[in-house]
Amino acid sequence: MAGKRKNNPAGSTNTYRGDVLRVLGALKVATADQIQRIGAPHLTFRPADKETPSKQKQARTASHTAALSDMRRHGLSENGGFTGTGDALRNLTPKGLLAASYELNRPVTEMGSTARGAGSSGASHPMAVNETVIAMLRPKPNMARLVKDPAHVQAAAQDAVDSPDGIGTIASYWTEVPLPATGTWNAPGKGGAQADIVLTAPQDRVPLLFIEVDNCHETAEELADKLQKYVRFFLRKVKDTDGKERPMWRTRWSAPDTWSGDATFPPVLLVFNRIGERNPDRTVPQLMELTRHLWQGQRQKGGHHHYDGRLPIIATRLNQLREHGPAGAVFLRFGRDHEQHLWEAIGNPRREAADARAREETARAQAEYQAKVQRAAQEQAAKQAAERKARRPVCTGCGTRFTDARWEAVQPKDWGATKDSHPHLCDSCKSAAVADVHEADGRQEIDWEEIDWEEAWPGDPIRRDQDQEQNQAVPEQKTTGWLSRLRR
Repeated sequence: MAGKRKNNPAGSTNTYRGDVLRVLGALKVATADQIQRIGAPHLTFRPADKETPSKQKQARTASHTAALSDMRRHGLSENGGFTGTGDALRNLTPKGLLAASYELNRPVTEMGSTARGAGSSGASHPMAVNETVIAMLRPKPNMARLVKDPAHVQAAAQDAVDSPDGIGTIASYWTEVPLPATGTWNAPGKGGAQADIVLTAPQDRVPLLFIEVDNCHETAEELADKLQKYVRFFLRKVKDTDGKERPMWRTRWSAPDTWSGDATFPPVLLVFNRIGERNPDRTVPQLMELTRHLWQGQRQKGGHHHYDGRLPIIATRLNQLREHGPAGAVFLRFGRDHEQHLWEAIGNPRREAADARAREETARAQAEYQAKVQRAAQEQAAKQAAERKARRPVCTGCGTRFTDARWEAVQPKDWGATKDSHPHLCDSCKSAAVADVHEADGRQEIDWEEIDWEEAWPGDPIRRDQDQEQNQAVPEQKTTGWLSRLRR
């Protein structure tokens, strides 16, 4: 323990230092309050019994403040000035960015700058960007960390857990990302834009979303020019590692080839934070007209639109986003007359419904066609069966039609094959006929010993000669006396 205190005299733990690295690595600059709300949201509910909001904030941010102090000692973080409300800004050093790249599992070349000097003017825009990330993220407290806290603390935390979810994790967000229309990723040239936030959360059905935060200082013309630079960047192609040309943005981010059925560019979300003098209610209509050529789709017969080759542009307000989150119906897609939740706004639900109906119609037509084909096949089979039945031979003995096996047996065979003995009879009649023949043959068997050969062959010369030879072989004997004379 003494060694830990020596290395981290403020008493911070690895968990809270990891929170600092992840949050500052993604946001570049933030306050201890923002780091705590993202990294350890369960702490928000613990100091609710403190007397004043200031003391509540001091209590819930104490762990991360200690972590920032120890990291500053190690050369990983530094103070970056103060916000307009007096909160201290913190940012990472180059050494800290390297450490954060490991925490975020992100190449160090994609970590961006150290954001030094961001607090020189109060950092109103970076703070609005951070609040937009928190509103989109909607961090949920870990109830396992509050099992020993009072019931009212657990109840308040549970309400936050039960509220609609946000999108992604802190590692899903990039800030201050250059979109070079010329030059390279690391050395962008003139004419490009810089995205305030890039969100990649395919696990939450948001593969890629670009977010621009406006504190209502920019005119509609300035915003339209920035959106035109987005399109210019999306149209830029470079050679990929396989030697084929692809859109430059696809060499860094993954996204489906189509977006809700449309081959569109990745959507851009405009978040208006009304602290400036411009009213978004007037800026948005003007911006719609100025950018109509970028977002307007082609109307189809079904009433929906196709947005191939167009830029989906969505607008909302930070206070509404903070209150309702991405699941709230607070997002207005340019070209539509009503607000939707984020997934509907970046998609094309009418086309999805039309495509679903078309798929159902196609499936129904295919089913009807298959049924028609099946009925035709059944009718053809029945017709062929009837024709075959009509051709089937009839037994001349009993009048029944031959079975298939009997019909096959009486068909003409190859040359030299044995022919059927009764081709006009069925199996039963043939068996009876063969049995009758065998019975008749049995009755006609001859007993040679009982034959009267003279009667059988009366004129047979062979028999006559045999009799003569027998008579000659036995000479007549002469008798004497009165008996022999009497016989004569």
